Amino acid sequence: MCKGVEYEIVKNPVGMIDFAMDWGEAVTAEAGAMVYMRGHISTDTKTRKGGLFKALKSTVLAGESFFVNEFTAQEDGCRLGITGNVLGDIEVIHADEEYIVQSGSYVASVGDLTLDTQWQGFTKGIFGSNLFMLKTVGSGDIFVEGWGGIRRVDLGAGESMILDNYQLVALTATARYDIRKHGSLKTTLFGGEALVIEITGPGTVYYQTKNLMEFARALSPFMSKQDVGVAGAGVASGLLSRGIGGFR
Repeated sequence: MCKGVEYEIVKNPVGMIDFAMDWGEAVTAEAGAMVYMRGHISTDTKTRKGGLFKALKSTVLAGESFFVNEFTAQEDGCRLGITGNVLGDIEVIHADEEYIVQSGSYVASVGDLTLDTQWQGFTKGIFGSNLFMLKTVGSGDIFVEGWGGIRRVDLGAGESMILDNYQLVALTATARYDIRKHGSLKTTLFGGEALVIEITGPGTVYYQTKNLMEFARALSPFMSKQDVGVAGAGVASGLLSRGIGGFR
């Protein structure tokens, strides 16, 4: 926990972060993430930390909102509720080293943290709709969300794991990751596992247990063609604007 700001994550798997704030303590959150406030809390809407250029990079390249809200307690004993926009867990990452984060997973942060963009290169950009993802700079607590549950795995040096390309939420920059084809041509065409991410330690990995694309496919047999078209457009728009459905 970042020193000075107390919080509790409640109601997972449809989670909310419940902050207890004293005078001068601040929480930064995505636009539209506030659930409730109690006590005298000021709200300051601003561009992301790190200056205008970093804010523009995060917005244009990684699909994040250009603006964030900074909530600052103006007295002791304030309460603040913050949530994300997906159906799943909220998890806190104590970032005392650099993390790479799926752009649509960011909810809020406390402490001296800046979010910047990270170039993946053309070969790695294939598993997201963009060639960029977010990275943390500085130290503090970052709150991330995922579809379904969020699990943590610690990999030792040389240890590796394979994830479906829609499941990754965050990982430490010390880990190496590569995108590769999974299995045979038959697996690619009919097995639903065309591309995977192979991650090799040392490092820490956070992944989500569900993904939006499979949820949309599960619903499609129960929808009319018109509904499927509307839902598909909505899913595509959500993927492009929030980065959900693929780690950038």
